[in-house]
Amino acid sequence: MGAPPGYRPSAWVHLLHQLPRADFQLRPVPSGFAPREQEYQQALLLVVALAGLGLGLSLIFIAVYLIRFCCCRPPELPGAKSPPPGGGCVTWSCIAALLVGCASIGIGFYGNSETSDGVSQLSSALLHANHTLSTIDHLVLETVERLGEAVGTELTTLEEVLEQRTELVAAARAARRQAEAVAQQLQGLAFWQGVPLSPLQVAEDVSFVEEYRWLAYVLLLLLELLVCLFTLLGLAKQSKWLVIVMTVMSLLVLILSWGSVGLEAASAVGLSDFCSNPDTYILNLTQQETGLSLDILNYYFLCNQAVSNPFQQRLTLSQRALANIHSQLQGLEREAVPQFPSAQKPLLSLEETLNVTEGNFHQLVALLHCRGLHKDYGTALRGLCEDALEGLLFLLLFSLLSAGALATTLCSLPRAWALFPPRNPSALCSGSRLSEPLLPARLEPAPPSSFLAWLPEETPL
Repeated sequence: MGAPPGYRPSAWVHLLHQLPRADFQLRPVPSGFAPREQEYQQALLLVVALAGLGLGLSLIFIAVYLIRFCCCRPPELPGAKSPPPGGGCVTWSCIAALLVGCASIGIGFYGNSETSDGVSQLSSALLHANHTLSTIDHLVLETVERLGEAVGTELTTLEEVLEQRTELVAAARAARRQAEAVAQQLQGLAFWQGVPLSPLQVAEDVSFVEEYRWLAYVLLLLLELLVCLFTLLGLAKQSKWLVIVMTVMSLLVLILSWGSVGLEAASAVGLSDFCSNPDTYILNLTQQETGLSLDILNYYFLCNQAVSNPFQQRLTLSQRALANIHSQLQGLEREAVPQFPSAQKPLLSLEETLNVTEGNFHQLVALLHCRGLHKDYGTALRGLCEDALEGLLFLLLFSLLSAGALATTLCSLPRAWALFPPRNPSALCSGSRLSEPLLPARLEPAPPSSFLAWLPEETPL
């Protein structure tokens, strides 16, 4: 199979493609891309299940750690004011984990952008291929209609004008047969006409899915960024309620992170299997969806010297017929116009139609060559198998770092929360900071009774 120009499977594709695969019964599964086979679907679901196992282990570890922290703390001595040993280390470990989470968000934004760029290249290639196929159909339809009009009007008029000269009428009828032959040959060049598979519809579906995927990841990244920032704010302000709320939100983002790990890992594995040998799968799928012959599909998907142009015979016959029509019209112009001046107008109209037909024919020859569509195929593969796969791997790295950072944060926040100073009831009433000491007695406001003593007595009515 011939690889598209400029596309070679990357090292990541080879590495991921070599990973072992197994179904639910842990039986080995071939690494060939077969999304419709049950065993292959089970292998990808098993990759997702591994992420679920990681989530379960993380939750169990956090639960055991918190239970041990709550139930196995040494009793505090009455009147002890010094913080427990290691408190500062716990707080700084929590802050370090949050900073790692913030750094992973940058990686996630980069991976999301790379994935979006790869899918955009795929959509653009599909749209360009759809434009090429539509142009071929349009040129064939326009040329056939022009030739049909020429046969039905100008050539018929020319035969009526030249009916007195049998040899000239025979030349006009020969031109008619050649024009009908050209129209018949050209109709077979519109190979995509009536095919149910539309590259435009595929591009629109891909763009629709990618738009929501990109938006979902942006929301996840922003949610984790807000959790990290507000958690750091809660630690800085020593706000217990804010830390509690962010602990619950961290647990939610931890679950989402492990879920994204499963989706990204399964997508990366499946995409690597596809990119290791894309020609075979796409060739079979396109044949099933379109019903086109293998000669046409091999010519455009492979585009090498070993595969001949399936339209070469039609193009050669059409070119010869157009050349014959051109020579016959020139002969009629030399022989008929001096004797039949009224034949000049249909002959000029036929010459104009022939020039337009030849121009359309040369455009069809260029468009039907495999270079254009094969280049679109290579662009789509590079976007999907290079940029999109690289973006998925960066998103996978983001999700793993995020999950590790949030798990560390969830273990550290309760210990950091326990180090916060107790709330000051007097400061709470006065609206001052919670960590401020009680006001001295001489600065305390006077009791309500002494305040009422300063008020003047009310004058009786």
